[in-house]
Order: sequence, then structure tokens, then C-alpha cells
Amino acid sequence: MSEPALLESVSGGIARLTLNRPDKRNALNAALVRALTEALDRTASDPSVRVVTLAGAGKDFCAGADLAELERVVEKGHAESLADARALAGVFANMRSHPRPIVALVQGRALAGGCGLATACDLVLARADAELGYPEVHLGFVPAIVMTILRRKVGEGRAFELTALGARHGAEEARILGLVNRVFPADTFDADAERFVADLASRPPGAVALGKRLLYELDGMSFERGLERAAEVNAVARASEECRTGVRRFLDKQARNERP
Repeated sequence: MSEPALLESVSGGIARLTLNRPDKRNALNAALVRALTEALDRTASDPSVRVVTLAGAGKDFCAGADLAELERVVEKGHAESLADARALAGVFANMRSHPRPIVALVQGRALAGGCGLATACDLVLARADAELGYPEVHLGFVPAIVMTILRRKVGEGRAFELTALGARHGAEEARILGLVNRVFPADTFDADAERFVADLASRPPGAVALGKRLLYELDGMSFERGLERAAEVNAVARASEECRTGVRRFLDKQARNERP
């Protein structure tokens, strides 16, 4: 029996998804995209999940699309290519609308579609010796599907530079460019990333979910509508049991500290 394209486990409030094609540097093919879609659906509806992590088996996070499969799809015609592209776009959309934060754990190479997959995550943690970039232009190709997210994360000028030049960037440079949130040393990456993710999972899940949804809902809204939507979320958050419990805990602690 062949190995599953995606490994999945849940413990301690953390759903761990691992791209499992190490012999292909975890290149994206139809089976892996389908498995990601299904796993995102499951974790979105699992009340025990507070954070989702996405990693790659073996030395690399993901080296991009499986070019051999891509060539076969192209030979079948435009309709087949469009359906294939839409499947990956659907994964990115699911990640954006997922109620929990999704954290990419990047080791080795995250290139082309692999870099796009990391960029589609809410947070990116990279090992110091990781390499990220969008080299598609060297093949006469365009990193089209990630562009909607990339321009929002790094700005239009930076997004054009990243995709038009197609350079590969070390982890620290990628952090400066806005592709990475945190860089951890290679020899402590697993432990550092685990602590970061566990800390994130300890936050009130309702508040984190509301914050994520509001952040992305603001795309395309006018300034006035954005403020109105923020007021609506504020009212919902303050009425939640999470918030009321947190406020009571804070006030009780403050009262104890003020006693003579």
C-alpha cells in the first residue's frame, strides 16, 4: 500500500498536517491538493483544534508543483488545466476562511507553489537555513494563484519584485521581505516552533477566530464600512463568555493587588 500524500494528527489542540512526498520534495500534485482540501475541512469543523500547522516530510517544505503531472494536465487541454488550477486556488481560499490560525513550518526549500502554500498560511516560521522564493518566471510560468494573497502581505511593489525576478531568498531575508514571521536556529527549530505554536494554541480560540475573520474581511471594504464591521465584531467579542471570564479574572486580580 502506498503512503498517504498527507499525514494528519491532532493532539493538545494542534492539528499537524505534513506533506508526505519527500522523494518528490513534497511537490504538489492532484492527490496532495485533494488531501489538503479534505484535511482543512475536517480541522475547520473539529472543536478540539485551536491551531493548524503545515510542514513537509523530509528535507524540504515543498518545492512547488509536480512538473511531470503539470505537463500531463496541460496536454489534456485548457479545461483540464483550469480545473487543476482552481483546485489549488480552492485550497488557498479554504486556508483564508479557516476559523483557526494556520502556521507554516518551513525547513529546506519552499519554492514556487510551495512558497505560495506557505504564504497562504496565516503565519510562517522558518528554519534559519530555509530557502523561499517564486522562481516560476525562469520557466516562463507565472505564480498566479498566490498573487492575490502575496500583494496583500508584502505590497504591490515587493510582490512584483519577488515574482518578476524569481530570486531565491534565505530565511532572514525572506523575513525582511515580509514572507516570514519568525526565523529560528536550525538546531533548535523544532523545539522553538513547538513552543510558538503551543503558545498560540493557549490563546482564547473564539477571540483568535474573530480576529482572523475580521482581518481578512476588511479586504475591499471602504474605511467607513471597515470601522462599522470592527464595531460589530467588538460587540460580539465583549459579550462572549471568553471575554467576560477574562475581564472578571483581570478585575479580581486587580482588586486583590489593591487591598492593603
